[in-house]
Amino acid sequence: MAVRRSNPVLTRLGQVAQAERQTGYAAPPPGYGPPQGYPSPVSTGRAMTLDDVVTRTIMLVLLTVAVAAVSWFTLRVGPVAFLAAAGSSIAGLVLALVISFARVTNPLVISLYAVLEGVVLGVISRVFEYAFPGIVVQAVVGTLAVFGGMAVLYKTRVLRATPRFTRWVIGALIGVVALSMLNWVFAIFGGDLGLVYYGPNQKAGLLAIVFSLVCIGVGALTFILDFDAVEQGVRYGLPERYAWYCAFGLLVGLVFLYWQILRLLGYLRQ
Repeated sequence: MAVRRSNPVLTRLGQVAQAERQTGYAAPPPGYGPPQGYPSPVSTGRAMTLDDVVTRTIMLVLLTVAVAAVSWFTLRVGPVAFLAAAGSSIAGLVLALVISFARVTNPLVISLYAVLEGVVLGVISRVFEYAFPGIVVQAVVGTLAVFGGMAVLYKTRVLRATPRFTRWVIGALIGVVALSMLNWVFAIFGGDLGLVYYGPNQKAGLLAIVFSLVCIGVGALTFILDFDAVEQGVRYGLPERYAWYCAFGLLVGLVFLYWQILRLLGYLRQ
């Protein structure tokens, strides 16, 4: 099971929006005209809306779930399944980095990422379900509950992506990823930091449970940054194609959160 990517995939959308406006991709926000002495930006298509992001996010989630179901029923637990999961995980990691840093908005490339994640989800989820019946449904419900709860907290402005909040979340996220990677390196060489265990049959201690709770908390808070970035993108009039990039960022967050909840439930079921 690969260590998932950090997610402020979407946190740079405000800067992207400004760059797009300067190069003439999007119109200024309502009520604002172009700076004096500069030509008006030339629109190259419809601007992104919140509905566009929601629709594409649902499409990517459904694609991921569909592929996960296929891999669940077609790949029996064994060397072939684990090889497929490992290969898809590595390919997904590389593709996610490319999409994130190159700001890829091609729906086919982003859909390929969803397919790769679906393969990993199906194989690993089946392993956990075999060891702990009912755990997958619990993890899915938990993931949706956390996502929905963060959406409500953002909508009601209980939590806001202030500069201080953003710095804190990104710092915590970097720490979580760094510790996870360090634990993975130690595990390769037979060591054990006790932070992360990679299979349902490995006995986890209190430290692993606490670390999973921290990961879930940090992963949940990143959604506040993502929601704010999407809102900024819509406000600045990003081109419609960026809805795919936003949906990709949200999918990364959902997959990360699902893995953390699944792992925590596995620890508790032991």
